[in-house]
Amino acid sequence: MLRSVWCWPALTTLLLGLYRITTPEPWRDEISSWSAANRTLPQLFAMLGNVDASNGVYYLVLHAWTGVFGDSVLSLRLPSALAMAAAAAFTALAALRWFRSRVAAVAAGLLLAALPNVSAYAQEARSYAIVTCAVAAGGWCLLRALERPRAARWAWYGLCTALAGVFHLVSLSSLAGQCLLVGLHFRSVRDARVLRRFPVAALAALLPTVPVMLLGRRQSGRQLDWVAVATRHRLRMFWPEFLGSFSVMYAFLALAAAALLWRGRRTAAVQAAALAVLPVLGVWLVSQGRTSYFVDRYLLFTLPAWAALAGGGVGAVHAAVRALGARPAPPGARDPLKALPRAWRPTGPGLAAALALAVVAVPGLLGLPEQRGARHVTAHTETDYRGAARLVASGYRDGDGLVAVGGRKAWMMVGPGVAYHLPGGVRPRPLLIARTAVRADDLFPTECPVPVRCIGDVSRTWVVTIGTGDDPYQALPADQAGALRAVFTPSEVRHVRGLTVSLLVRARGRA
Repeated sequence: MLRSVWCWPALTTLLLGLYRITTPEPWRDEISSWSAANRTLPQLFAMLGNVDASNGVYYLVLHAWTGVFGDSVLSLRLPSALAMAAAAAFTALAALRWFRSRVAAVAAGLLLAALPNVSAYAQEARSYAIVTCAVAAGGWCLLRALERPRAARWAWYGLCTALAGVFHLVSLSSLAGQCLLVGLHFRSVRDARVLRRFPVAALAALLPTVPVMLLGRRQSGRQLDWVAVATRHRLRMFWPEFLGSFSVMYAFLALAAAALLWRGRRTAAVQAAALAVLPVLGVWLVSQGRTSYFVDRYLLFTLPAWAALAGGGVGAVHAAVRALGARPAPPGARDPLKALPRAWRPTGPGLAAALALAVVAVPGLLGLPEQRGARHVTAHTETDYRGAARLVASGYRDGDGLVAVGGRKAWMMVGPGVAYHLPGGVRPRPLLIARTAVRADDLFPTECPVPVRCIGDVSRTWVVTIGTGDDPYQALPADQAGALRAVFTPSEVRHVRGLTVSLLVRARGRA
């Protein structure tokens, strides 16, 4: 197994994904994942009928996973780390079939591991790593099916494509690159079976995604209204941000150019480039309408193709050096390479390994600042849910209430974020809420239309708001702030990163 081209890329990606995996604090999208997965199946299905159906399959998988392994930060993020490691394995296997070079294959997998966004989303409790794995596996299965167009291989390709689609619909844009890949293959082999079986497999893969499409279309106005318009400037800036930085992008472009110049492997390089670029351009074009889907993490699944293309560049450099070393010296000339041990001559395995590692190390070293940033405690969020929960827990008394900022700021998931980090024995009563998120079949609770009527007889309540000012009611809707002022007086106001935590005590004589 250790000699397999997929082994070391998978292990490297897994180790990088596990390194400090619990350090970055879960951000609001991860809290949404926990909130959804933590419900019973009937409650989860009821929620998906109203919101976030596009992530429903992931929530179901996470529900089953946490039912067995718990809902710690490590447990929530571990499926993503495992999926990204598998994506690196499939990237290496696909590069091997494209470029027929073990050096290119191993380099492709290691280059994927070196990308900062791969590490970042290997440590996030969302579906993007699983989608990346499914698309990478689908690309490899497609290459196998084109090589030998058997029904079983087409079935595996269809299954991977369907999995990617139901986990995230934007991944279906990968079909644009796959169509060009199939067209280039047909032009070289003229096998009519390819033109019959590829559309059948692709259409079969689309069938399971239809329910998700229908629900997602109905919910798109609410789910995607925050996505900015896909301008030309955003397209230009997409690539350096996506690959980690301008320097990493230039390193990948240099390796891609080397792959495209590799004689005998140009078709393979063009196929990989199609899978890397066409989905991005397709999503950008579709996003010119009323709804934009142009978000970098939605297109994470194109990174394996970028890595495979860059791995082909490493293979091209290695092949050129070997050809140079194999060239005979002029008659009478002294060959300095004979002084080297055989393994370290340009045609030997030692130099091949050293050369591949040296070339791969360049984008890896260039991306180190972004790799460190991905593991910082504030990598995902500027709000310290954990710190706020610690303050509440330290002064909690049985019967305390909790008010978390909602309304137009409900998408910040402050209430669920604090609740996730509270110890098991600390369960403050939610105030100013008519129905909890679970009872409302939503990610957000339904707020009380007349806040003062929803306070009850609570003598103390904690208030967690956004910002770090001294006003305990900042960012609260005016009617909620007024209701709290009428009943309570501030006892203490404390701050954590991005949040204010206040303890309000019922004033004497106030009902």
